[in-house]
Amino acid sequence: MTTFRKCSIAIAVCVLATVCAGFTKPVRVVAVGASNTQGWYVGKQGAYPAKLESLLREKGVNANVVNAGVPFDTTAGMLKRIDSDVPRGTDIVILQPGGNDKRFLVTKEQRAANIAAMERRLRDRAIKVIVYDEEIPPQYYAFDFIHLTADGHAFIASQLLPRVLAMIDRRAIAASPQAR
Repeated sequence: MTTFRKCSIAIAVCVLATVCAGFTKPVRVVAVGASNTQGWYVGKQGAYPAKLESLLREKGVNANVVNAGVPFDTTAGMLKRIDSDVPRGTDIVILQPGGNDKRFLVTKEQRAANIAAMERRLRDRAIKVIVYDEEIPPQYYAFDFIHLTADGHAFIASQLLPRVLAMIDRRAIAASPQAR
């Protein structure tokens, strides 16, 4: 094969790869939770789902992060709405169960059972799940010691970013039956 032909093939492959890259489906992420997911005090655009979407895009990931936070919700409420809030075609769910169960006297065992049931339902639908239930440093809470500040939302987004990136397998997402 001549050098000219090799270069022509290489250029054609590069052009095709560039064109095809623009047609990959976005990674669909749904954040399920209560008021902190929803963005109490900071609004949906200031909440961690929107901040996570921005961070993913900065990393070159075509991502759509949907905010399915409902103020005052408990894990029982999240379990009831998990199927309707997570549409077909979702790749990853971030489940942030929050602290309302404790405030509304739900037992630790029932909370754990609700979280496990949500994970099972989502995984049965071939959806990857991140449960974000970590202790958040006190400096990230607002005056009520329940809801997060803007810095708290940025903190959660930064903590979630590497987890979401680790779950993304672009080839698997592009080839999934949901993408068709």
